[in-house]
Amino acid sequence: MEDVLTEAMQHEGGLATCDGPLRLQVLGVEFVVRWGEEVGQGQRQSTAAAWSRCTSNVPSEDTPLPTAPATEQPFSAGVAYKAHDRRADEFELGASSFEKLAEGLTSRLTVAAILANAGRLTMLHACAVADLNTGAVVALVAKSGTGKTTAASVLGKTYGYVTDETVAIRPDGSVVPYPKPLSVKQGPGVPKLQVGPADLELQKAPPGLQLSSMVLLDRVETAEPVTPVLRRVPLADAVMALIPDSSSQGEIDQPLQSLCRLIGSVGGVRQVTYSEATDLPEVLAPLFGKQPHNEQEWEARAGLTATAGDVPAGFIRRAGHKDAVAIEDQLLVMLGSGIVQLAGIGPAIWEAAAEPLTLHQLTEAVAKVHGVPEGYRDAVVRAMNRLISEGVLEQGT
Repeated sequence: MEDVLTEAMQHEGGLATCDGPLRLQVLGVEFVVRWGEEVGQGQRQSTAAAWSRCTSNVPSEDTPLPTAPATEQPFSAGVAYKAHDRRADEFELGASSFEKLAEGLTSRLTVAAILANAGRLTMLHACAVADLNTGAVVALVAKSGTGKTTAASVLGKTYGYVTDETVAIRPDGSVVPYPKPLSVKQGPGVPKLQVGPADLELQKAPPGLQLSSMVLLDRVETAEPVTPVLRRVPLADAVMALIPDSSSQGEIDQPLQSLCRLIGSVGGVRQVTYSEATDLPEVLAPLFGKQPHNEQEWEARAGLTATAGDVPAGFIRRAGHKDAVAIEDQLLVMLGSGIVQLAGIGPAIWEAAAEPLTLHQLTEAVAKVHGVPEGYRDAVVRAMNRLISEGVLEQGT
């Protein structure tokens, strides 16, 4: 077994020895892992082999050695890292088994790297693979437990494996690779097994990765396999689907506008409905080619900032927001890290309420846009109260 691990590490360009700390680079962040004394040589070797595609080009002394772990758990590790601002930080992990420690390490490294990149990168909860010749990347977005790792393990035999967890995209559309071990389910209550991409015979991604397509995974479980279907998702629906499966998008300047620009640059978002991952290579093949840029389907509305100061008693005003875009007859507003989708009379209410208004003034403003059908005043009151409850509007008391 040790011979196999050593061979895999040499093949992947990994560390020559596992006696010292494990040095990794995750989404551009340097990490140093210091094992507790109870972690054996074979366990250190297996972890180094699984992470070998994340060990290249890491300066050997740039990140300080973490403090020796002091947890009383049977298995432990200390981790130190430096973010892009060169500020050092560290944490420690403890677990009742090495398998749990390895799973926890993967999770904590990912979270720490995501937080370190907040505001710098668009980060999608997705797997991704790349064309071996061009570096064109297809990102497959899905929630945990819905098929990302399986899709990556199948597609990675035809295309270059980029990641099974987080697709990090720079403003210019280039992709930061994260070829971490694949977290493979073992059963209920059992830690996920951290399996290196080489062990699954996944191909290495080429340099110069560039986002080509974004796809929503829609895996259906049926008695009989279904023919995979690829369809384009309307822009508003695409944004609403992507925001919950992104990390720290609200920290990016113009978070909704930047996401809309990214979507337009790859010709929109697709959704693939399928039952068998083995069908994905064929149905996704056209998406690795250059996609036409979409004409802009949205309009920035974030410039309509609300006035400052307290809202007078009896008045209504738009609450603070990070960004807003209009798409056809809908308005998407980002509040904090969440997003609200307004339709019907909602956009007219939001735009009118940049200044504090009384209920009468608000209904008159909406009437100028939508007319005065029967019951429209009651409709405005209902919509206003809903928007107040969702934090879109604020009411003076």
